[in-house]
Amino acid sequence: MIQPTPATPAAPDAECAALTRTLRRRGTVVLSVFALVWAFAGASGLTSGGAALAVEIIAVPVTALAVFLAYREGAAPSPRMVDLPRNWARSVGIVNVVELAAIFAVIAASNASGRPSFIPPAIALVVGLHFIPLARLYDQWQYKGTAALLSAAAVVGFALVGAGLSDGSVRAVVGLASAVTLWASACHVAVRG
Repeated sequence: MIQPTPATPAAPDAECAALTRTLRRRGTVVLSVFALVWAFAGASGLTSGGAALAVEIIAVPVTALAVFLAYREGAAPSPRMVDLPRNWARSVGIVNVVELAAIFAVIAASNASGRPSFIPPAIALVVGLHFIPLARLYDQWQYKGTAALLSAAAVVGFALVGAGLSDGSVRAVVGLASAVTLWASACHVAVRG
């Protein structure tokens, strides 16, 4: 005998679908907002006021577009449900606290050593590395790509510091590369799940 297909998903499936949608929307917003912060930081390093203003003007609608993609009506449901590890929320909190502490340590150490040019690439590296455990904790494997690209931006930034480029140039390169990486990740999460 053929079993009828249920008209609505079972309660756990519906809860998982809602959690998946909520986490992906929240992730898109967080990624987009931090992309905007990186874009403004990068723009502050540009030598041309007109170019900096252009970046800032473009950054706002790009951020809004990513958020719109996450919350748009009629969006197809995520192609797969998240499979979160036990105590995932607590672990995410720990990862974020460690990231924040590392960022403050980077800023303090760079300023104390008289090398503020290290701040943007070091922060990009810290942020990039924090995406490695988040990929597993949120079951978002594309975050490994985010981690790799942010870490690559950091390496380029360190190379530019080593080559003697100005603090502003380093900030522009690392900031804009990090912004583009985070916007791309936000849009991917919003559209592809």
